[in-house]
Amino acid sequence: MTDLYEYSTTELVRMLGTRFKEYRLRTNLTQKEVAEQSGVTTTTIHKFETGAMNNASLNTFIMLLKAVGCIDGLDKIMPELPESPYLYRTDTKKAQRIRHKKQ
Repeated sequence: MTDLYEYSTTELVRMLGTRFKEYRLRTNLTQKEVAEQSGVTTTTIHKFETGAMNNASLNTFIMLLKAVGCIDGLDKIMPELPESPYLYRTDTKKAQRIRHKKQ
């Protein structure tokens, strides 16, 4: 397994673009078909796949994932966590934020 912390943000975006292209090709979709399904332009898709785009919005990325059937991968990126006992106060109300006491 690769240590992703060793890569810069630009390198990670380029890696995601390359992987996206592989998924697109395996689902037998053209850039034009992905554009039609996602509402993202073919120019944006091309730039993302080639690593020329370094400012794709999260919305764009999610729409592209949906187009190639990979939206379920978001659960692997950031899975839902179980309830934490540290978030409950003594009066059993769930804490809305964590504050550290001043020393």
